[in-house]
Amino acid sequence: MNREQISAIAHTHHPIKFPLHDDSVRRLLEQGLPRGDERILDLGCGSGEWLLRALSAHPGLRAEGVDIAEDSLDLARREARRLGVEDRLTLHHRSAEEFASPHAFDLVLSVGASHAFGGLLPTLAAAREHLAPGGRVLIGDGFWEREPTPEAVEMLGDFTDLASTVDRVVAEGWTPVYGHVSTRAERDAYEWACWGTLASWALDNPDDPESAEVLDTARVRRSEWLRVYRDTLGFVSLVLRRTTD
Repeated sequence: MNREQISAIAHTHHPIKFPLHDDSVRRLLEQGLPRGDERILDLGCGSGEWLLRALSAHPGLRAEGVDIAEDSLDLARREARRLGVEDRLTLHHRSAEEFASPHAFDLVLSVGASHAFGGLLPTLAAAREHLAPGGRVLIGDGFWEREPTPEAVEMLGDFTDLASTVDRVVAEGWTPVYGHVSTRAERDAYEWACWGTLASWALDNPDDPESAEVLDTARVRRSEWLRVYRDTLGFVSLVLRRTTD
């Protein structure tokens, strides 16, 4: 079973693929979309959950999403039809780095997708290329709450602490106008949902030839979370504006 299939199963009951409760997602979108009639772009949209929630809440909104996973985009299209917002959603099957548009966007999202651009600051540089004057960026990324072990750094990447993360963003010419640090409860709920759902799928499908592999994947991921990064990895979401356009 490939990575996208594993992810789709794991996120069945937590469609926002990051440690954020529904209320946190709603508040972040409200801060990113102050008017409600904006044009919005998600670089690395996956199954389009952020865009679908924004479109459902704001009838005047238009949205575009970019992702390399065709299965995820198909899921987004089906859900958009179910919600009746498909006429305001455009999806692009291509890498976010290669995406070009004739439009500028009032809000550019890239939550948890910095690996696609090579880090947080390159992600912000890419978002800026698509941003309309006065527009906002909604970005989410990890940070170290405590000094990580070498194993955690090797597994997850070389993050910095929260203050240093914000300092780096500000030094690149951005001003945070809203932010949310995911709580321990949000982080735990996310991890339990992912690996519990994956394990349940394996137990419910014992005759599937990949069931044992999926169950082992759930065990390994749960152990990595509990033993390697539960006490060290945080997640911050920031709504940003350019300090000078």
